[in-house]
Amino acid sequence: MPSNSRPLALLLGILLFGVALASDVLSQAPQLSVPLLVAALVSAGLGRWGYPKLRNLKLGQVIRAEGPQAHLSKAGTPTMGGLLAVPVGVIVGGLVSPSDPRLLAVAAITLATMAIGAVDDWRSLTRGHNTGLSPRGKLLLQALSAGMFLAWAAWQQLLGGAHPGDIALPLGWVLPLGLLIWPLGLFVFLAESNATNLSDGLDGLAAGCGAIGFSGLGLQLMLRGHEGDPAMAGFCAAMAGTWLGFLLWNRHKARMFMGDTGSLAMGASLAGVSLLSNSLWPLLLMGGVFLAESLSVIVQVWVFKATKGPDGVGRRVLRMAPLHHHFELGGASEQQVVVGFWALSLLLVVVGLVLLP
Repeated sequence: MPSNSRPLALLLGILLFGVALASDVLSQAPQLSVPLLVAALVSAGLGRWGYPKLRNLKLGQVIRAEGPQAHLSKAGTPTMGGLLAVPVGVIVGGLVSPSDPRLLAVAAITLATMAIGAVDDWRSLTRGHNTGLSPRGKLLLQALSAGMFLAWAAWQQLLGGAHPGDIALPLGWVLPLGLLIWPLGLFVFLAESNATNLSDGLDGLAAGCGAIGFSGLGLQLMLRGHEGDPAMAGFCAAMAGTWLGFLLWNRHKARMFMGDTGSLAMGASLAGVSLLSNSLWPLLLMGGVFLAESLSVIVQVWVFKATKGPDGVGRRVLRMAPLHHHFELGGASEQQVVVGFWALSLLLVVVGLVLLP
């Protein structure tokens, strides 16, 4: 594995742009490649401008002491880079189809969770400890934002397929949830935004997997039905592009981190797009790496508590959770883990396209 990760980031960008361009050629509409390329270039350029600003503001990441010891050297790396990347994807994505109210709604929930993450990051930095908002407080703010989004979507009858509450599944199957779409939607928002947050633990991991996930969602939206969903697909392409541009600054060794500012917004945006385009099934598959990261923490904590003895020590399924740390402590280099997770995300996107709803 080369020590310079720049070629790997560029290769991923070329691959995703090539797929987007191929989709545009086949559909005879520049719906994916243009927003992806524009967002990537603007995001990368904004990173060049913003990186020294974050350093001058001394917004250095606080590394948790219980994490891998090799990560302690990352202390002081500028964080809150999501402030530079997220607005780019939202603006470029919104310009794809300014008259589509769904894009405004997804932009709103994305920026709202970015703000929550920014408050969390800021409190962490000012306290000099890797904890900002309390877990309960953060979940409450996320739930309130998601609740307002779901209320608007339900009012506009945008939750589900032909009938409100329907969830599209492969082979033409439909899961008629009805009003149960509300608790499911809330769960998806909380689960996805926190899953992407947990995945932001290695240089380039969340940014790369996020770019792949958004690209996959955009591609499947262009392939579904006779005309697809060009507006939402274009928004996904823009979000994929902004994370590709950010990846140039977040790749190993990262010069800046996205922080909760970026990771919470990434997950909320994925959830919002999926709920408004009836793409929960593709999200489940294409975001499989985020799901695995989240489940690894849940299983680790549950088993530890269930097997805790009188000495207060329980068993651990993994060397360390989330999952990426398990492989890292097993001897794999940080880049090997990241590229392996990228490859798995690409594979899951292919599976998701094969099993289109």
